[in-house]
Amino acid sequence: MRDFRPIRVSRSMRDLAYKAMQAKESFIAKHQREPSIDEIAELTGEKRADIVTALESITDPVSIYEPVYTEGGDALYIVDQICDSNDDKSWLEELNLKEALKTLKDREKNILFLRFYKGHTQMEVAKEIGISQAQVSRLEKNALDKIKSQL
Repeated sequence: MRDFRPIRVSRSMRDLAYKAMQAKESFIAKHQREPSIDEIAELTGEKRADIVTALESITDPVSIYEPVYTEGGDALYIVDQICDSNDDKSWLEELNLKEALKTLKDREKNILFLRFYKGHTQMEVAKEIGISQAQVSRLEKNALDKIKSQL
């Protein structure tokens, strides 16, 4: 292991991290608070992303099996906090929803788009497409019922 580090970090990256740490320390001494990454980037004249990468590169890696919280003998590990919200079920549900949306008429698709993606009220949708709020309500309800029946 070179430089007594488990991961090789280039000299330029370590130099940038050192420069960022110096800027941080001088900022704290002057302003009596922690600087943001943007403030450190401004002080060093470097890009924000480069500062973040440099500072993260000098931290020691942590095992995902290391406990982060322990109370009453039950430990919570990093691996317990890592999850993928996209499982097979949600993926299939998304495909089914896309197929169900294809069966709708353009007007129904437009109403659902305006209501649920744009966040418009039924009154706003009614004004935009030139029909009454009651018609928007009926069309929206029918479109949602069609989708539900196909899922």
